[in-house]
Amino acid sequence: MGVGRWIGGFLGFMSGGPLGALAGYAIGWLFEKGAEGFSGEDNVYNANRQYGGYTEQQQYEGQRNSFLFSLLVLASYIMKADGRVMHSEMEFVRSFLRRNFGEMAVQQGEQILLRLFERQKQMGNMAFKDVIRDSCAEIAQHMEYSQRLQLVNFLVMIAQADGSVPQSEIEALQFIAANLGLSVEDLNSMLNLSSGGNNLDAAYKVLGIAPDASDDEVKAAYRRMALKHHPDRVATLGEDVRKAAEQKFQEINAAKETIYKARGL
Repeated sequence: MGVGRWIGGFLGFMSGGPLGALAGYAIGWLFEKGAEGFSGEDNVYNANRQYGGYTEQQQYEGQRNSFLFSLLVLASYIMKADGRVMHSEMEFVRSFLRRNFGEMAVQQGEQILLRLFERQKQMGNMAFKDVIRDSCAEIAQHMEYSQRLQLVNFLVMIAQADGSVPQSEIEALQFIAANLGLSVEDLNSMLNLSSGGNNLDAAYKVLGIAPDASDDEVKAAYRRMALKHHPDRVATLGEDVRKAAEQKFQEINAAKETIYKARGL
């Protein structure tokens, strides 16, 4: 599956601002190198963008492609936050693309990431940070809250892929989360998801409450989390994204069970 199929056309669902500029830089270069680009069926997106009409399938693919390209852009910022790109982080992204889009998407997705790393180097960290901030504002305008939560969940998993998350990456995640309109509690919850099933302190952070919260507050916090993170809320982004949301939902349930067991509920 070529880059024109799994990313092409996302501009129809974004304003074409900072994300469009980055897409032109990264994907245009692939097109020049002979990769499958914006051709054939993908040109329908550009035409429909002009005339304001989308089929249901095009709306689905446009939302999905917007999500995926946004993930690559924000991942490029997280992965460079500590000054180096870890092999384990790149392999996490490769595995994600391979599992869902095939081997060609792995090669092209990696090339896009490398191109984004190069762009960050050319612009300098502060200028690229401004682009990321503006990109987050654009994403927040076009992407539902639950989808932004899942986007940050993927970024957290990338940051955790090498077994540790340095302060520089935490600060980068905090910057992205804040500019996506997510709360500090939302990010802390996702940073502790993998530990919430076997660590009581992490479990409280997953639910966004203090250890001295009442039983009623614990139950109310879980209900809020279950509603906010229900997998059905991201079903329009594809089955693979929904499955990832199901795993997140299971981890939230595991955190709840850890607290309930400690309290004898």
